[in-house]
Amino acid sequence: MLKQLCLGATLGVCLLSVLAGSSAAMEDPAVQRGRTYARVHCAQCHSIDRVTASPLKIAPPFRTLHTRYPVETLAEALGEGISTGHPTMPEFRLDPGQVGDFIAFLKSLEAPR
Repeated sequence: MLKQLCLGATLGVCLLSVLAGSSAAMEDPAVQRGRTYARVHCAQCHSIDRVTASPLKIAPPFRTLHTRYPVETLAEALGEGISTGHPTMPEFRLDPGQVGDFIAFLKSLEAPR
C-alpha cells in the first residue's frame, strides 16, 4: 500500500512538472513575441518580469505600468515612436505587429498567476 501511495505521489509530481513546463509552450504567441522584444530591447533598464527590480533604478518595472494607466493607451505612442524626458532612454518605434505583441505582453503581467 505504501509503495502504491509513493508511486501515486511521484506520478502527481511528474504531472505537475509537465503541466508547469507546458504552460510556457501554451502561452499566447503574441505574448511570447512581446516578451522577446522586451528582453532584447528593454530588459537592460526595465524589469520585464513579475518579481525582479529594474536594473536601472529610475526605469519602472513593466509589471507596474498598468497601475499608472491602461497599457492599451501606449499603442499609438509605441507605433509613432516613444520619446521621454529621460536622456538615457532611446527613442524607438515598433511596427504594427510588434505593437500588438508588446501590448499583449504588458497585459500578461497584469493577470495574477
